[in-house]
Amino acid sequence: MKTLPVDVLASVINASVNAALDTTGIQATGVAVDSRDIRPGDVFCALEGERVDGHDFAAEAIAAGAVAIISNRDIAGVPCLVTDNSLEALGRLAHWYRTHELSATVIAVTGSSGKTTTKDLIADVLPGAVVAARGSFNTEVGVPLTILEADPSTDYLVLEMGMRGIGHIGYLAEMAEPDIGVVLNVGLAHVGMMNGPEEIAHAKSELVRALSADDVAVLNCDDFAVSAMGEQSDAPVVWFGEGESAGIRATGVQLDNQGRASFDLTVPGEDSVAVQLLLHGEHFVSAALAAAAVGVSCGMSGQDIARALSSAQARSRWRMDVQTSTRGITVINDAYNANPDSVRAALKTLRAMQGSGRTWAVLGEMLELGDRSTDEHDAIGRLAVRLDISRLVCVGPGTKVMHLAASNEGSWGDESVWVEDPQAAIDLLDEQLESGDVVLVKASRAVGMERVPMHLLNSDSTTQGSDR
Repeated sequence: MKTLPVDVLASVINASVNAALDTTGIQATGVAVDSRDIRPGDVFCALEGERVDGHDFAAEAIAAGAVAIISNRDIAGVPCLVTDNSLEALGRLAHWYRTHELSATVIAVTGSSGKTTTKDLIADVLPGAVVAARGSFNTEVGVPLTILEADPSTDYLVLEMGMRGIGHIGYLAEMAEPDIGVVLNVGLAHVGMMNGPEEIAHAKSELVRALSADDVAVLNCDDFAVSAMGEQSDAPVVWFGEGESAGIRATGVQLDNQGRASFDLTVPGEDSVAVQLLLHGEHFVSAALAAAAVGVSCGMSGQDIARALSSAQARSRWRMDVQTSTRGITVINDAYNANPDSVRAALKTLRAMQGSGRTWAVLGEMLELGDRSTDEHDAIGRLAVRLDISRLVCVGPGTKVMHLAASNEGSWGDESVWVEDPQAAIDLLDEQLESGDVVLVKASRAVGMERVPMHLLNSDSTTQGSDR
């Protein structure tokens, strides 16, 4: 963040300065919401969470070098900028900073799945100084913090926008005022919080509806719900996909024995150029095309985009991260999150990566599916059978229906097993895995399935995969 006087921050967020804070000559060099992340010169924004109240750590933040606290109340003896709502104050600060201090082209990405990978690919494709959201910083906390990480020398600012209901993306878009808005897809992620896919599509479309005629909408023409958004924005549309109507198009998609896609990339006015992705999964073709569309919108050539895509590595952890242990077991760590679309894509990748050994799908529950949960878990169990996955390990109470569906599908016998928790899955894998086996681990984040690949791939017994 550009260094700013604390009294300017107070004015921007409409805060009162308490008796413990003398703003004279005090400069702020950053903003943090976790007292453990404080660096000298930061302002600490105290947020009230469901389990933890940041105000309880205000004194600790000052001791660590914070120059002031953005707070909802006066804290005696602690220098505070007191506001009615510290979370809203953080958003006001980010919006002011974006509109008054930054000249960067701002790109915002949303969609039911693939947001983080697409955001990372865009950051890899674009030239110059790029600031991109860390991990899945896509909420009303993560987005403003990402905006505040940029400075006047930043050329591109790449944001990820998630939602939990109507109005969330609209709020983030109003804060960030993106120049380019990217919508990837509309699926069933978080459908339990919404009234069906139609409402999800409406929520995602808030991004394109926030764009002006001077901005650009980057839309997936292969997704019906996204393609319908083209008429909802004043911005010109750049279409990407594999269909003939796409301006940014992939043809001749093929997978190698590691599930990595190659294709020919076509952009308007240029000859097609070959792309070989290092990412595992055919579903990353769509993410790569979205990144290519952003690159074209920023004036890049197809050849430069293809070169960048072909060298891009996974940036964010636990997303189709492939490593091989010294025991010869290949582990696909996709444990960060899960929804029906992403699980289907991961299972297809697992099938494509089968070599001489067996394929193992170790799957935990997909959360936030509401009354669709039973049907969607049933469908995943049956898909595992139809893809001829060798072994399915269903982890946790929410996956019993998945195990039952797999057991009842086709001629499967004991290929599917249900276990109570991640530790039980670890015990089973330790007993039964053999050299040459390929193991996919995937579940919603709250399930805690990252323990499984971390156990299989400990620092003393792993080697990087051949592509990494």
